[in-house]
Amino acid sequence: MGGRRGRKKSHLKMAKDKKDNNPAASGSSPLPPPWIELPRDVTANILRRLAPVEILENARGVCTTWRSVCREPSLWRVIDLKTSDDNPRRLFGPDDTCRLAVDLSQGELIEINIEHFATDDLLLYVSVVSSNLKRLTLVRCDCISGLGLTTALKNCPELEELHLVFMPKIRALDIESIGISCPKLKSFTFNNRAFRFPLVETDDSYAMTIAKNMPNLQHLRLFGNRLTSQGLEAILDGCPRLESLDLRQCFMIMVDFEGALGKKCGIWTNLEIIFELWLL
Repeated sequence: MGGRRGRKKSHLKMAKDKKDNNPAASGSSPLPPPWIELPRDVTANILRRLAPVEILENARGVCTTWRSVCREPSLWRVIDLKTSDDNPRRLFGPDDTCRLAVDLSQGELIEINIEHFATDDLLLYVSVVSSNLKRLTLVRCDCISGLGLTTALKNCPELEELHLVFMPKIRALDIESIGISCPKLKSFTFNNRAFRFPLVETDDSYAMTIAKNMPNLQHLRLFGNRLTSQGLEAILDGCPRLESLDLRQCFMIMVDFEGALGKKCGIWTNLEIIFELWLL
């Protein structure tokens, strides 16, 4: 009998100890989720992998720690809005997302990429509050006019890289204004839509304008441009610091490598030129 009572007491004691070690059973607060106690720099590194709209609509609502990190300007120094999201359930449209992200940067924005949805008004807003902007990429933003682009870039004297891809309203005169407003420009991309046959028209206006107004360029890409050999020669003369020159689908260039232009190209031992052209 005594042995049985002893075993019963021992069993009750083990059950009591198990209950005491269970926070839920004892009424104490549950342990916080592991991501709350991550170092702030680790949390920021995780958040940078998300699209801006995901940060604004989801991540900053996870906890107070994440919300605090989401407010740090350093998280918004680079803003990538390459694709517009037309999901009707989104709280923020692409324009609102861009403006809010730029506001959160508090003037520390150095790079922004926008695809499809940018307008003159939005670009002006970005430039006014981001005077230290160094890299700007615009892709298929048909609503941006030449005047809108040049007006905005007057607020960006520190710009070093400008990449314009399939921007049909930008003219050679606009590029002249850009060169004047952004004297520190080192990398410039101006890509037209793929070249269409027949090859009947030439246009050296862009090349001549670049050569005259962007002397500090180190990297130049002119995809599908209609410049000729004269335009190429002007670029080589006007941009002595060039390290790479991408002329793919610029089929109006005809280089005689035994002639003056061919020899000039050979002099540039530190220049990489990508050609798709006719050889004489």
